[in-house]
Amino acid sequence: MAHIEPFRGVRPRKDIAHLVAAPPYDVLSSEEAREMAAGNPHSFLHVGKPEIDLPPGTDLYSGAVYAKGRENFRRLIEDGTIFQDAAASFYIYKQVWGDHVQVGLVAAASCQDYLDGVIKKHELTRPDKENDRMRHIETLGAQTGPVFLTYKRSDAVDALVARAMEKGPEYDFATGDGVRHIFFVVDDPALVRDIRGAFAALPCLYVADGHHRSAAATRIKQKRDKERPGRTGREDDNFFLTVIFPHSQMRILAYNRVVKDLHGLDPEAFLKKVAEKFDVRDEDRAAPRKSKEFCLFLDGRWRVLEAKPGTYGPADPIGSLDVSILQTNLLAPVLGIADPRTDKRIDFVGGIRGTAELEKRVRGGAFRVAFSFFPTTIDQLFAVADAGKVMPPKSTWFEPKLKDGLAVHMIGE
Repeated sequence: MAHIEPFRGVRPRKDIAHLVAAPPYDVLSSEEAREMAAGNPHSFLHVGKPEIDLPPGTDLYSGAVYAKGRENFRRLIEDGTIFQDAAASFYIYKQVWGDHVQVGLVAAASCQDYLDGVIKKHELTRPDKENDRMRHIETLGAQTGPVFLTYKRSDAVDALVARAMEKGPEYDFATGDGVRHIFFVVDDPALVRDIRGAFAALPCLYVADGHHRSAAATRIKQKRDKERPGRTGREDDNFFLTVIFPHSQMRILAYNRVVKDLHGLDPEAFLKKVAEKFDVRDEDRAAPRKSKEFCLFLDGRWRVLEAKPGTYGPADPIGSLDVSILQTNLLAPVLGIADPRTDKRIDFVGGIRGTAELEKRVRGGAFRVAFSFFPTTIDQLFAVADAGKVMPPKSTWFEPKLKDGLAVHMIGE
């Protein structure tokens, strides 16, 4: 059973919510964040990317950055930009992006569920990134960036979420990226109880995005358990900030690749090696139409690759992923990229930037070849997580992204 709790969210005043809401800390560079927040003291980027208020070039992991984040967070509370709700509540976060609609429950999820595997993961985490999120959370005494969770949709949960939205939204605004954000407060005790009960009937939840945030929050809970005897397990730091969406509403985009060189090969020799494991077609198309198909951009033109039968195990939840097929049959043996996590010759481009970004990077000379993918499906994610395995790096790009600053979960100091 999935254990979720309401919490006393810290959130913006209604009239300036659109000024507070900000992209997650890990989707913007410091320069992009500095430009976006310029002239807007309300922007939550001052909390999530506090280096923008320090001299350019400041070490992102210096104590000054975390201290500035705390200072800015406290300033937003003190000047009334954000406030804490009096009652423990759930919240509903609805996003509309073109014809795509997703509606999630904002809640505090259990760190113990994370440890026990009730909340399932599909990615490895890096200690340095976990440490960064730990320092940010501990310095602020708050979790400011929600973890994106999903679950196999439930009629009971759908009905309760629809009921919660009958009250009308607290916030309703659009951002420059064309996404509409609609936010509801759910503070009716009976409805809160029913929602908690409906989630308790779910066998598990899945991390879609936010593996480092959930891991960091859980490490803080474990650290405090050791340092502070007599804890009850009900303290706020036993839970982490989430937005939980039904799987039927998930929108996953491709996570594409660009590579700096052909590993000493000329284009003709490179394509000849590629043809050993892929059918190569001279088809001027930038996006695959199906799984196991890839598009390759080289020397100013696109080609289509299709994995040959026998080059992957159809029943293997990891080996049958498109990202695994390209890695195993092309990136490693042909281009010499054994570990895409550490190899500096490869970079990853989220599908939201489109295939035009791939062309731009190659035409600009910094990269030699680009690959576009068919998106990983939510069923593939479930299969990997249910098998207790992890996906290759950069397998999924979820869109639209959740905004930071609409609800903060305080955990104490």
